[in-house]
Amino acid sequence: MAKIKITQVRSSIDWPKRQKETLKALGLRKMNQSIEKEVSPQILGMVRKVNHLVKVEEV
Repeated sequence: MAKIKITQVRSSIDWPKRQKETLKALGLRKMNQSIEKEVSPQILGMVRKVNHLVKVEEV
């Protein structure tokens, strides 16, 4: 399957708790931290919820 690289580029301070929990569920804990995930509808939905806080690239 395809993979995507997700990087947190903005702070989650002052954003709703649900968005903070979504970042945590993706595995992002710090600014500029990157993770690689398999592309799935669940992951894409989570990324869509926090797209203003992250940068997404295809790997």
